[in-house]
Amino acid sequence: MEPPDFEAMNYTVEQEASPYPFCEEWREGSEGSVFHLASIFLFLGFMGGSGFYGLLYLFTFLTLGFFCSTLWGWSDPCTTDSFLWSFALFGVCLGQVLHVAYRLRNVSFEKEFLELYHSMFKKLGVPLADFGKIVACCDGDIHTIEKNHCFAIEGKTAIDKLSVLLSGRIRVTVNGEFLHYIYPFQFLDSPEWDSLRPSEEGVFQVTLRADNPCRYVAWRRKKLYLLFAKHRYIAKIFALVVRNDIAEKLYSLNDNAFDKSGHRYDLRLPSYCHMAVTELEKADVLLQVPGQSGRTA
Repeated sequence: MEPPDFEAMNYTVEQEASPYPFCEEWREGSEGSVFHLASIFLFLGFMGGSGFYGLLYLFTFLTLGFFCSTLWGWSDPCTTDSFLWSFALFGVCLGQVLHVAYRLRNVSFEKEFLELYHSMFKKLGVPLADFGKIVACCDGDIHTIEKNHCFAIEGKTAIDKLSVLLSGRIRVTVNGEFLHYIYPFQFLDSPEWDSLRPSEEGVFQVTLRADNPCRYVAWRRKKLYLLFAKHRYIAKIFALVVRNDIAEKLYSLNDNAFDKSGHRYDLRLPSYCHMAVTELEKADVLLQVPGQSGRTA
């Protein structure tokens, strides 16, 4: 029996070539300007803010970034997956840019409503979409008052709306005596609105007369309460701006309040704090505790 020929039986397996090239060494040069430009656009895009304009900023830069990334992936035949993903994300971001731009076009307002938004609602962070619902609640109507005409008459005009002055000046009087002025972007009837519950009715206790031609926007009570029921966020915003307006009116009244002796009233403090010094001394005597002379309560 002949011994086996191990040399003839020595089979060698040839290594198959890998479809993906191995990274044998680092590239000496950079990836090129398009790759770095894509990274810069993506970095700027992710710094975008909120709201419609923030979204437009975000997706615009993301679209540019993924477009540059798509060009970079196309230039290298070994990055087919990177090209496909970049192209897909480019299409998604471009669609978002068009969608946001279309929505911005739909929420465009007249000049006076834009001034109202910037003066009262923008500083509270109210999005344009929510402000659009507020404008839609008043049907986008702007009303006018001629000079010396009355917006409300004391004891006669019903409280059935909430209004904001857009231009002009309104004089507020009670029993013929001047109280204060109402200037643009202030509520005309915030105290009356806040004094009634949704189911209650009432009439104005003051007279509001236009000193010059005025323009204002008004929301009907029922429609506004329906809006509040659907959108609690808008209800909170209105509660904030209405009560802030009432506080400003109280301070303006405080500046004009004097008694018969010429002393200024302070509406925030009890009445005895508005007395003259001699009257306060008399009140101090009355506050002394019996049996403890020289000491007060």
